[in-house]
Amino acid sequence: MGWSQGLFRALWRALSKEVKEYVGTDQLGNKYYYVPEYKNWRGQTIREKRIVEAANKKEVDYEVGDIPTEWEAWIRRTRKTPPTMEEILKNEKYREEIKMKSKDFYENEKLLSKETNEELLAPPVQTQIKGHASAPYFGKEEPSAAPTSTGKTFQPGSWMPQDGKSHKQ
Repeated sequence: MGWSQGLFRALWRALSKEVKEYVGTDQLGNKYYYVPEYKNWRGQTIREKRIVEAANKKEVDYEVGDIPTEWEAWIRRTRKTPPTMEEILKNEKYREEIKMKSKDFYENEKLLSKETNEELLAPPVQTQIKGHASAPYFGKEEPSAAPTSTGKTFQPGSWMPQDGKSHKQ
């Protein structure tokens, strides 16, 4: 935020009767403010605001996780009261415990699945390569001129051009 924008914002707050109330600071250094509902100089009712002033003032440096989830819930009005430092520390400890438990579970599951896969897998089968399916006589010893059929399978006969150049029969 440039100095002119900061000056304009301070002047606007002075004229609009907007009063920031300090609510708290998180462990990252971000400051949180509450602006109660008020009427501006035109008589319009302006609803309450919840504001965060980032410790790192550059907007381009913002990343997910720069605001703790408890404070973000307060900013987005999903909770009515701002979080306490004890609550934030308790929730952080709980998140670390969950991460450790999920890591242990993942490693145990990986070992179990490796053991069971080795037990359940059948030994590899030796296959015999007979040729490619697009070959003119795939699966047959020699091509025959007449088509053959044995129940459900049908093998078309192979076509051989005649020696004569006449197309008439």
